[in-house]
Parts: sequence; C-alpha cells; structure tokens
Amino acid sequence: MAENHELRVSGPTLLLVGEVAAILRTSPKAVYAMIERGLLPGVVRIGRRVLIQRDDLLHWLSQKSAPSLER
Repeated sequence: MAENHELRVSGPTLLLVGEVAAILRTSPKAVYAMIERGLLPGVVRIGRRVLIQRDDLLHWLSQKSAPSLER
C-alpha cells in the first residue's frame, strides 16, 4: 500500500523568508543562503523583498523527500 506524503499548507500564495524557514525547520539566514545559491524554486523579488511561491516550494519538497525505511 503506497502512502501519500503530500504536504499541505494553507495560507498565502507567496511566503516570507521567515515562513519558509519555519516550513523547512531552519533559520531565515539559511533560507537566504539557499536562495543565493539558486537552490530554492519559486523565488520572487519585489524591490528588496524576497518572497517564495508556496506551490513551487511544496512541489520541490515533495520531490526531495525520501520514503521512510520500514522493516
């Protein structure tokens, strides 16, 4: 039986760096570093503000997740 590990986050379409950090369980500084390295998808820059498209981030996370090992 296959399990569906789809992430669901309700709320705004564009996320702040702090919100992305909470989802990824890391620091905002680490999120900024990932953005500068081009590792995060859906980055939108409006002036000095950096936002991340929620759907792109969640799709990226679902692609990155590894199935748990069951014995």
